[in-house]
Amino acid sequence: MKKKILMLMAASMLATNVVGCSAGTEIPVASSEGSAENTETLTESDTEADTTKAEEAADKTEEKNTYENSEDGGHAIHADGEDISYENISVNKTGESGSEEADFYGDNAAVFAENGATLNIKNAEITTDGGHANAVFSYGEGTTVNISDSTIRTNSNNSGGLMTTGGGTMNAENLDIITQGGSSAAIRSDRGGGTVNVDGGYYETNGSGSPAIYSTADITVKNAELVSNVAQGVVVEGKNSVTLENVNMTANNTKKNSKKSDVYQAVMLYQSMSGDADEGTAVFKMTGGSLINKNGGIFYVNNTTAEIDIENVDFTYASDDFLRIEAAGWGSEGSNGGQVTFTAAKQAFEGNTVVDSISTLNMYLNDGTLYSGAINTDGAAGAVYVEISEDSTWKLTGDSYITSLSCDEDAIDLNGFTLYVNGTAYEEGTSSTGTAVEAYKSSSSDRNGKSGKAEKPDMKDKSGKGEKGSKPDGDHAKSGNSEKPSGKPSGKPDGNNSKSESGKKDSKADGNHSKSENGEKPSGKPDRKPGTSSESGDQSSANSDKAAQDNSSKN
Repeated sequence: MKKKILMLMAASMLATNVVGCSAGTEIPVASSEGSAENTETLTESDTEADTTKAEEAADKTEEKNTYENSEDGGHAIHADGEDISYENISVNKTGESGSEEADFYGDNAAVFAENGATLNIKNAEITTDGGHANAVFSYGEGTTVNISDSTIRTNSNNSGGLMTTGGGTMNAENLDIITQGGSSAAIRSDRGGGTVNVDGGYYETNGSGSPAIYSTADITVKNAELVSNVAQGVVVEGKNSVTLENVNMTANNTKKNSKKSDVYQAVMLYQSMSGDADEGTAVFKMTGGSLINKNGGIFYVNNTTAEIDIENVDFTYASDDFLRIEAAGWGSEGSNGGQVTFTAAKQAFEGNTVVDSISTLNMYLNDGTLYSGAINTDGAAGAVYVEISEDSTWKLTGDSYITSLSCDEDAIDLNGFTLYVNGTAYEEGTSSTGTAVEAYKSSSSDRNGKSGKAEKPDMKDKSGKGEKGSKPDGDHAKSGNSEKPSGKPSGKPDGNNSKSESGKKDSKADGNHSKSENGEKPSGKPDRKPGTSSESGDQSSANSDKAAQDNSSKN
């Protein structure tokens, strides 16, 4: 009975509450307002926590792993036959090297890859401050270095930005490279050459004998800015090439680096006879972009066969000479001229062309090219053939002397001057059919002086330990005819890169991540000396002028 009464009372109360709710009676929810406030507070707290975590993550991302080495001949990073990648790193290299090991085989480079390694580097800051301390070095066939979005600074002599030798490969994208020392090209190669591909970025040199590019390899640069504040813009030695596409290059050319030539030029193609570059055809190709020489002409060729191709380039230069082909101080006297094939397409250019008596030129003006200039204004000299397409024009700016001519009747504007073709004055408005000239050959020796020995060096290197070779305003002249060894020296220590706070080299076998601040100098330096190594130039440091003068009596 009691249970029934209690059930009836509960039902009655429930009905009353339902009616109250239906009538709109507000039923307070005790925790509702507080819950809203708590929710908002928690949200702000969570946001602050998330922000803090994001900032910490960003700081962590911005922190760069640092690799350091101060050993003479050592490396901060060394990839030996392995595939390895680094990203967001800082590399600092000090220490010295005074031998050809640095130029030929990578001694003392901050970052060094060899023995078929593939080394990938992104977002790096690389600095070197020591003699013969190249920043990034690729050595040997099968070895590849890929580097992008990085900054490189070298501060001493014989210390290039990118260095490739022995058939190595270097691929670079969007780099910022500035070198300060003598004989320190931003993009370099040396004995054995290789392949270098550069796309984008800024490349500047500030030392004597430091062109933006020194090539004993096949080097291609696209969409970049090149600045040489003292030397030429580009040097190609021997059977090697430089190709520029949409590149803006400026050569201030304020200081000659060799006594072997009086010519200031933006681009030089030659053979030094030092043994660092095979004899053969040197190639320079440029499409689009601009080339500025603030002191002197554009092209200079001596002691080699050369091909020069230009298309739609904006040229600005300070002298009257656009193209000069003549003997200089390299090679065997009497056979050390230049033998050039020059092709211009969709191009407007002006200036004189000089071809001396032991040189030759085959000039092709194609695809709407306009040449305003004169050839051999002082009279007949070397053999010269000019071929002009029907939509191109040669406008003379002075009396000219050539050997053979092919053109239609409208191709030549004498502009009041006389053109002599094989000694006979050309009559304006007439067509002509001629043939290309053959390269000059000496009766006593071949064109490049192969029968002669490499020239005796005319200056000492920075350290005074070895004599400098006969390279010109380029990077690193060496003398001697010794052959390149078949491989890397076996005596080179493996622990170049081991990090050690005490200053001693770590015994880590791979040696990839060395960070030695004061590492001991390795005792296992290679004992072979294939040829005296150092870079060209009458001065690679403030004291080297005196060294060159002191040594001049030997040459």
